[in-house]
Amino acid sequence: MTIIGVDAVEQASGEIILTPHDIVTPLARERAAELGIVLRVGTPDPGSPASPDNPGPAFVAAATGPAAEAPTLPTSVASPPAATPSSAARPSGGASGAAALGLLAPVGSPSAPEVPDVLTLNALYRRGAPVAAALKPVGAVEPTEGPRGGRPRAAVVGAGHVGAVAAQRLAESDLFDEVVLVDVVPGLAAGIALDLWHSAGLARFSTKLRGADDLDAINGVDYVIVTAGKPRKPGMSRTDLTAANAAIVGPVAERIAQVAPNSVIVVVTNPLEEMTHLAAVRSGFPPERVLGMAGVLDSARFRALVGLTGVARPDEVRAFALGSHGPEMVIPLSQAFAGGKPLTQLLDAATLDAIVERTRDSGAEVVKLLQTGSAYFAPGQSAALMVIAMASGSDEVLACAVEPHGEYGLSGTRVGLPVRLGRHGLREIVELPLTAAEMSALREAAARLGERIREVG
Repeated sequence: MTIIGVDAVEQASGEIILTPHDIVTPLARERAAELGIVLRVGTPDPGSPASPDNPGPAFVAAATGPAAEAPTLPTSVASPPAATPSSAARPSGGASGAAALGLLAPVGSPSAPEVPDVLTLNALYRRGAPVAAALKPVGAVEPTEGPRGGRPRAAVVGAGHVGAVAAQRLAESDLFDEVVLVDVVPGLAAGIALDLWHSAGLARFSTKLRGADDLDAINGVDYVIVTAGKPRKPGMSRTDLTAANAAIVGPVAERIAQVAPNSVIVVVTNPLEEMTHLAAVRSGFPPERVLGMAGVLDSARFRALVGLTGVARPDEVRAFALGSHGPEMVIPLSQAFAGGKPLTQLLDAATLDAIVERTRDSGAEVVKLLQTGSAYFAPGQSAALMVIAMASGSDEVLACAVEPHGEYGLSGTRVGLPVRLGRHGLREIVELPLTAAEMSALREAAARLGERIREVG
């Protein structure tokens, strides 16, 4: 196998004879077109100006010895935002190397292209080079309805930082056949999907990734994470975003209902409880299939802050952030443990109160430090964790924003409660033995959330 670069093209005269195993770089192909150099697969005529007996610049690309067999390629090439490869650009079983891809088939073969338009080998690309046909983004692959290969499909609407992290975690779980990223910015979702797919060998996952700028791409998916919306800026509360993000989440929910009518929606957009309610109303989905991501994130923040005290690692802490994703957050300390021991026995009351308060303000703390933008690593992973719990059938108790129907004496609102999730969304609300004070605080939070939700309509 010989790699044909620009230098070889510029030294040639007339044509370059290639073997089926040679590779022409995109830049060399462009330069050949500019100079009128013909790239051809075949055996040079002995007497021609370009032959082993009469070597010259035109023969610089010919094989000079037995061609090394190129590695066998799989029968399908998993490519993120991809066009379905044509028969000339897709390997068949048992075929090998460039010839298997139909790029440099022997002269006289019915399917042999004289010069490939775009090499579909995932190598030897330069910045700005043509995008391989098998990697062209946005809408090139027709959406497939329902799970394939026994694995569910997931989508993330909004390819900003939170959406990108969520997509990464979903893909790396390797539970999904495909993760589709959608964003209104042309090329953004496709670029992130392709970048994430490049890490598949490093993170050892096979989940395909695809990006698009139209919600039609999520046709038939099982789970949809909605991160689309405006982020907070320093000095803003979550409720300051209500009107702006309602104008985004409402239409998105309606379209999800049309193209993925059996999906479960996980809302991340702030203000969380109000947007979860709006998504449920506008999608028309039953309440168990529209969930708000807040409690998972706030519980994780509490656990992380406890970990800073040194009494336990964050993953050894069990606690739940209930109520609202905001000032009405309730963290029942009677249900908080570290290493199986009550936190109230490991930390004094003043320390615990400070941790609860800092947890409540953690989002604003990150926003203030960043100065532009808001938190995304923990929110993205929290949203992905909810979908992973559903897809895997986990029995773990998580805190999520849901609509209660009498549990904890609550109804007619969306509020953070401990739940178990199932393949099709909310499986059950878990009733913990809260103290009277904790129950009162939770009911007060639910009442305030109910008032704000009624304002949204």
